Amino acid sequence: MHQEENGAEPASTVPLPSPTKEILGKIALAIRILSMDAVQKANSGHPGLPMGCAELGAYLYGYALKHNPKNPHWINRDRFILSAGHGSMLLYSCLYLSGFDLSLGDIKNFRQLHSHTPGHPESRETVGVETTTGPLGQGLGNAVGQALALKILAEKFNTPTHLLIDCKVFALISDGCIMEGATSEVSSFAGHLQLNNLIAIYDSNKISLDGPISEACSEDTKMRYISYGWDVCEVDGQDIDAIHTAVSQMRYQQQRPCLIIAHTVIGKGSPHKAGSSKAHGAPLGEEELKATKAALGAPEEPFYVPQAAYEFFKKKIAAEAAAELLWRRELFEPWGRANPDLLKIWERMAKRELPEDLERRLETVAIANPIATRVASQSIINALADFLPHLYGGSGDLSCSDLTMMKKYPIITPKNFSGRNIKFGVREFGMATIATGLAQSGMITPFIGTFLTFSDYMRNAIRLCALMRHHVIYQFTHDSIFLGEDGPTHQPIEQLAALRAIPFLHVIRPADANESKMAWIAALRYEGPTALILSRQNLPTLEQTRLAYGEGLGRGAYIIKKELGTVDYILLATGSEVALALDVASELERIGKGVRVVSMPCWELFDKQSIEYKNSILTSDSGKSKMVSIEAAVDLGWHKYIGRRGVAICMEGYGASAPYRDLAAEFGFTVESILERIL
Repeated sequence: MHQEENGAEPASTVPLPSPTKEILGKIALAIRILSMDAVQKANSGHPGLPMGCAELGAYLYGYALKHNPKNPHWINRDRFILSAGHGSMLLYSCLYLSGFDLSLGDIKNFRQLHSHTPGHPESRETVGVETTTGPLGQGLGNAVGQALALKILAEKFNTPTHLLIDCKVFALISDGCIMEGATSEVSSFAGHLQLNNLIAIYDSNKISLDGPISEACSEDTKMRYISYGWDVCEVDGQDIDAIHTAVSQMRYQQQRPCLIIAHTVIGKGSPHKAGSSKAHGAPLGEEELKATKAALGAPEEPFYVPQAAYEFFKKKIAAEAAAELLWRRELFEPWGRANPDLLKIWERMAKRELPEDLERRLETVAIANPIATRVASQSIINALADFLPHLYGGSGDLSCSDLTMMKKYPIITPKNFSGRNIKFGVREFGMATIATGLAQSGMITPFIGTFLTFSDYMRNAIRLCALMRHHVIYQFTHDSIFLGEDGPTHQPIEQLAALRAIPFLHVIRPADANESKMAWIAALRYEGPTALILSRQNLPTLEQTRLAYGEGLGRGAYIIKKELGTVDYILLATGSEVALALDVASELERIGKGVRVVSMPCWELFDKQSIEYKNSILTSDSGKSKMVSIEAAVDLGWHKYIGRRGVAICMEGYGASAPYRDLAAEFGFTVESILERIL
């Protein structure tokens, strides 16, 4: 959609004709009824937001959004994200009515086991759900990431004659989203980059689950967003004409992100619960449901939808499919013929293609010895950037220290989205939510960096990313007490265990430059998120780790030193402690002990191996080997490998501020201290 020629007012900024307003009103009625009936049937849920935002949903899905429900992944679609995921029945009602693959049976099965309508929207469960939401504020972060991705793709692929990417990202946020800290981070970032394809609609009903928000919040949200660099307008969120005026102006005239403050009444239509927290998080109840339908002029029939709404969407679905087909025939295909080199890059990014000889290419990357694994990773990143156009990176104000910068490429700025480096600022939580949004574009593999201890700020965003299985790579550096003088505030102790506890997240702590190369291969091949855990201090490059991916790191754990004769000790280690384990083994052998040393960089990959392979690593013929783990972190989780009688050389408290060699002696990570523990 574009400005009409000769400066004429675009057709969609004129007032809505009466027939359109009438049908949108009927759609809003259907949304209210479907939402409150589904919540009532489930005896669980949040009816207030869907009832209060019914006109917003009707307008967006009945008029404003450019998409094709029969191809929900069309790249140039408008996106709608329900950041206020507790109001999921608004989204489910809209998806059902507008022709996505969701049935009335699914609506009736709201919040039931294995349904396509879970309590909060889940992108892997429901077609048309752009991202999994529920923890408030994160949906807006995903929306910012998606908007940024679309700006990047538009800059890379649009030409003066072919405007392939010209879509918008809409997010519906709530009072709860506004109060969450993540929202502040991502809104500030979006304002800085002047993302003029992002429209956030704030459902300002002034009610939270616990009561009026005036009891906890009295800020001027409008002025706050103006200070972020957003355009802000206020509308009656239940007046379709007012919604139309605000949204249509943004479609054509938007220069920066826009916040539409939509004043609504939560639970609108309910005679006794509208406007109160009673409508927020519980079913209306049978008597109130009956009274509400009477007040709305609707029949008592459960899950009633006016026939006119079905007929309207039947025609609209056909028109939307035709519009996408027109885009393909008149834009994408001519663009591809005119720009064959760009088309090749598009196809590679769409597939997020990896070269067949990726391992060979990384093996040839020259890396000094000794070297910190964060520095080794930087060399790997810069090599990958040359042949992986879908790789984009950024850091939480630490690129000079976590070494995430791709040196050949510029930084993305408000006026230039052709770069491949993103400066997120000191916004770790927001950065993680935005990275998920970048991955949701389907054409970008993002990696983001910060210190490992700050993964705590990011944890819930990493968790949701893992729940969705999105391909995000986290580069966490300064991985242990051995970062040294910055002291215990910055020295991670429990973070490795916390990350390993997240299902579907691969956590890889490489021992040296060789394992760092293989760690990147693992991260790029895995269709889910990966955390790379990297050292600040230099580590020796070990000859024993110079193995093919499938023989070494790709198996999660592997023997780097075989025993001579019997196996008296099996030493398991990760990261910087692998070289230490080899030194301990040498001393044990001097006194006649048989020792096996295992590098165990990724528990998750190891746990996927066969029983036979696991036994070949962790057991001996005699079955009497002493099991020892060596890792400069808490021992949580290690005993599933070393057993109850195994010895965990670990941290049992916080670190201290000192040079790292002094810390090793202080906390027992020396050959002498370990021998004293295990002999």
